[in-house]
Amino acid sequence: MEINTILYIIAGVAGITLVAGVVISLTSERVMVEERLGRYVEDEKIIARGAQAAPVTDWLNRRVERSDWGTNVSKELARADIKLKPGEYIGVMVIVAVLLGAVSWYIGGKFIIIGVLGAVIGLFIPRIYVRREQKRRLIRFNEQLGDMLNLMVNGLRAGYSTMQAMEAVSKELPSPISDEFRRVVQEIALGLPMEKALDNLLRRIPSEDLDLIITAINVQREVGGNLAEILETISFTIRERVRIKGEIRVLTAQVMISGKILSFMPVAVILIIWVLNRDYMMEFFKPDAGICGYLALGVGATMTMIGYFAMNKIADIEV
Repeated sequence: MEINTILYIIAGVAGITLVAGVVISLTSERVMVEERLGRYVEDEKIIARGAQAAPVTDWLNRRVERSDWGTNVSKELARADIKLKPGEYIGVMVIVAVLLGAVSWYIGGKFIIIGVLGAVIGLFIPRIYVRREQKRRLIRFNEQLGDMLNLMVNGLRAGYSTMQAMEAVSKELPSPISDEFRRVVQEIALGLPMEKALDNLLRRIPSEDLDLIITAINVQREVGGNLAEILETISFTIRERVRIKGEIRVLTAQVMISGKILSFMPVAVILIIWVLNRDYMMEFFKPDAGICGYLALGVGATMTMIGYFAMNKIADIEV
């Protein structure tokens, strides 16, 4: 009977996740496009349709976006290229926390502390995913900057304007750099100044190399000069930085993986012992032990986190 109940819970979680994914896929993209058009086109009908598309999420988005935290969430989602609004992202965090907390509470012998621990972990899972996507996307973008500069330099020497050169980048190069420059070209076509469109690009892609390129373009637009020669000089510097960063990433990969494995091992051991010999693990929570059991677990978790962050700091080398 317990196995059937667990299967029912898993099926219910899968069903809820599937429904949530379908709803978000059908509504988020359309509402986002209408909102973006509403920023540049003063069409009350478009704005009204965007407001009526999802009343619950729209109400939550308005409340969240008014706060500084909501603005930071919007930046994080944009950098990861995740098509979610801040309110929808919060909804995903709550859903994951509730589902993981419920599953942990049931599997963990219906102890409240296990359910709370599962809920707390569920709150951090979406954030970990967003950070991972940001890092992967930034690495791919930086690796494509050299090809982007070569294409822009060749286009400028062939007589293209800066706008036409960026449009060529959006058509010729693969994602994610083509997607980002396509957004820049579309924003400029809608009437946004080039400086503002490039600032939006830098907000989505916080790359030091990209900041150098945008600064050179803005300076050239203000004081003049041969932009092709400036970008060609920058291209050599960026290529060398990308090469050195790649070598450092290879050399420090062992330290990063070791830190993750060593940090996960205590958690895995606790879960295995909890499943195989629950009475042994319950010694930490017995009334006779008082606060000593909780203190021991807290100290162990704190030391594990300190070790993980220390190993990451050692492997984080600035170039």
